[in-house]
Parts: sequence; C-alpha cells; structure tokens
Amino acid sequence: MLPKKIILDCDPGHDDAIALLLAHGNPNIELLAVTTVVGNQTLSKVTHNALCVARIANIRDVPFAAGCHRPLVREIKNAPDIHGETGLDGPSLPEPAMRLDARHAVDLLIDVIMENPPKSVTLVPTAGLTNIAMAARKAPQIVERVKEVVLMGGGYHKGNRSAVAEFNILIDPEAAHIVFNEKWPLTMVGLDLTHQAQATPDVIGEIARIKTRSSQFVLDALKFYGDRYREHQGFGYPPVHDPCAVAYVIDPTVMTTQKVPVNIELAGTLTTGMTVADFRFPPPEDCHTQVAVKLDQAKFWQLVIDALKNIGETVY
Repeated sequence: MLPKKIILDCDPGHDDAIALLLAHGNPNIELLAVTTVVGNQTLSKVTHNALCVARIANIRDVPFAAGCHRPLVREIKNAPDIHGETGLDGPSLPEPAMRLDARHAVDLLIDVIMENPPKSVTLVPTAGLTNIAMAARKAPQIVERVKEVVLMGGGYHKGNRSAVAEFNILIDPEAAHIVFNEKWPLTMVGLDLTHQAQATPDVIGEIARIKTRSSQFVLDALKFYGDRYREHQGFGYPPVHDPCAVAYVIDPTVMTTQKVPVNIELAGTLTTGMTVADFRFPPPEDCHTQVAVKLDQAKFWQLVIDALKNIGETVY
C-alpha cells in the first residue's frame, strides 16, 4: 500500500506538535508540506514552533510555509491559557535548522495539490481554517482535486471556547463556513471524539520508556499542557486533539464516524462558531460531511508510540 499523501496545516501548539511527530513517524504517511496559520499563538510564534519540532524530529526535505496572520474577518484570538506565551511552553526547544519556503502557505497548498495526481492529497487542518478557505477561494479548481479534508475542529455536542463552539472554528467561523460548504469529502474530528484521547498515566509511562529526544519532548509538552488543562478546563488528563485527525488518515478504523450534514453558525448571539450537525433525518445521498464519534483509544495511542519509536534518537 502506498503511503497517504497529506498536507498538515497547523498552529503548534502542544497537540499540533504531537500531530506533526505522528505524521512524520508513521510509514503510511507521506508528509508533502507543513503550513502554519495564526491560532494557538501569533503566526510568528507558531511558525517558529513548527520549525523547532521539525528539528526535534529530524524532518528534512519537507517544505514549511507561513500563512495567514489573522482571521478573514474577526480579530485575532489566541490561547495562551492552554499553550502559554510561546504557544509551546514547557519543553526546551532547539533553534530551527530549516528555513521557511519562500511561498505563502496558501500558494504552497495550491501548488502541492496541483502538482500531485487528482484525488491523491488529503488536507489535515488542525488549526483555524483561514489558510484552507483562502486556498479554496484563490484556486477553486483544487476542491475537486483534493482527496478529502480531515480536520480537527468543532464538536457536534460539545464546545470549549463557548458553550457550543470549539476554538479552531470560533477563531475564524467565516473560514470554517467556506471549508465546510465546499463539496470535498470532509471528516470533522471534533471534541466529542478528541476528549476521548487523554494522555493517562499508562500512556505517559509507555512514552517514557522510549527514551529519545522526541519522546522526552512529548513528555515535557504533556506535563505543561496537562497542568493547564487541569487548571483551566478541569481535566484529570490532557486530551490530545490534533493527532486524532492524523490517526484517522493513517487508519480509519481507529475511530467510528457518522455521516451527517454539518454547517457553521455565523450570527448567533450565543452560538457563533457552532458546528451545527443535523441528526434529525437520514443524511441525503449527496452529504459530503461526517463526524467522528468513538475512538479506539488503545489503537490510537499505539500509533503515537510507534511513531515516536520510528523517529528514534535524533541529534540537535
């Protein structure tokens, strides 16, 4: 089986960093490009973090490009309460060794999709959807060429930045509206699923036994991230949202999904950014959206652990 080609669009972020390590460390993934977008922190900070993680994992020959520095319409909202002032507080980060691609992330996205065969590239956004929306508007021909979009964001019953809205959608709901309403196949890996992916003491113990720089980085990241989740959201163990989207691309049996129409609320006084999933009726034949429902936790964490083992020891 040929590796699955993906572009990871992210805003590292502790869980984005683990998603990047999973994508790099799994032999069934061909990481074509990494693009960054404002989200967990400012664009400059999350882009720096992405390049630091690339050095930690010895990622080479993959273009990294910085994208949109603000949402389409709204003011910038970051998440220092969860990710700290750098966006990746906690671990000690090396200086980046890789230079950014000269292209804007939106142009890199378009170029990579157009350079590869139709229906061969999966987009994996784990941040606000500004870059993806801009690419779809700038080059609408990419929509029919993309194999699928597998995104971390939203929640069909749960929110975290409001009663009903998840952070990645809430920070740029107009972009989300564009992405969800294009006709590419779209899988929403939302909070209903990702809250099942908690880094329990057993998981931490398995990662600790790997004893490499990348595994120690994950341990340090989860320590800070877990403390913040306990303080601000009351979790006993931190949920690692973003790697769930990558895991689904690697092995769709890692979770169950349900086809359902999903749209984005843009104007609600209390519900802006809500991913509105309509479960009232059987989905229409042309429904192009589905939501992730139940995670096979053991299978998911084994993918993460195997990826860290595959990365092995690195020198920086």
